[in-house]
Amino acid sequence: MPLDAHAQAVLAAFADLPPLDPATLTIEHYRAFLAVGMVPGEPEPLAQVSDLVAQGAAGAIAARAYHPGGNGPLPVVAFFHGGGFVSLGLDSHDALCRRLALLSGALVVSFDYRLAPEAPFPAAAHDAVAAVRWLHAHAAALGGDPGRIAVAGDSAGGNLAAVAAQQLRGDAAEPCHQLLLYPAVDGAADTASYHEHVNVGFLPAALMRWFWQLYLGDADAHDPLASPLRSAKLAGLAPATVFTAECDPLRDEGEAYARALAATGNAVELKRWDGQFHGFASLLGVLPAADAAVAEGAAALRRAFAAVPA
Repeated sequence: MPLDAHAQAVLAAFADLPPLDPATLTIEHYRAFLAVGMVPGEPEPLAQVSDLVAQGAAGAIAARAYHPGGNGPLPVVAFFHGGGFVSLGLDSHDALCRRLALLSGALVVSFDYRLAPEAPFPAAAHDAVAAVRWLHAHAAALGGDPGRIAVAGDSAGGNLAAVAAQQLRGDAAEPCHQLLLYPAVDGAADTASYHEHVNVGFLPAALMRWFWQLYLGDADAHDPLASPLRSAKLAGLAPATVFTAECDPLRDEGEAYARALAATGNAVELKRWDGQFHGFASLLGVLPAADAAVAEGAAALRRAFAAVPA
């Protein structure tokens, strides 16, 4: 089906923006382009929001904790933002993290990992793993339960959440769930949906390939640290909730990852959001599907946390 009416209306509002040509685009131009369009709305109130300094793989990284209130220790979500591995950060995903904390009842901690091209692969992957370990060590001090930590992320952040879940299998900091929103899990960037949705929404297929080039450089796109779909060891991972968007170049790889997880015995819930484009879940209060998707993701987290023995 085509984009639904609400998604079409959103895109129509941005129809006059100049197109981005990856052949001539620079990272400085791209980040400046994003900054112009990012006008934060009134933040959703929470019991407490605190900026933190966490430990990445090569030093300090910024983080932000979202405490929804209630008696602790609370379950915890390590969140990794999207942005093609090259852009965005804590502020761009503030509204999504606030809503996720409110609806899940969990302490959500968002991490600002290192970005490419200044810090190319595997910097972000290593930061994600280090961040979850740091959160496990500091969860109690933040009011959280180190025995109930989930990982979550959208797009490139979904990649990092999936990578962290794989790398921490059997670790003391192993997550109990992974919530992956339209994750980028295959650096080959050549599925049918890449050819079906060449220029739909805010993520043209060529732009996503440009992101991968900046992130990977000369690295092997089949390395599981870059492409978790390519891992030969998928058994025994945390249960997963995977959301994809129908009109998204990343649709097929996200669904292939969900199927691969299920085929190796992992518990997986997969849902395709029909008529939606990549990144739709960030448009809270604008797209009804965004509000519904975050609510369903939060409900999946609540079920996952409830399933962990006290």
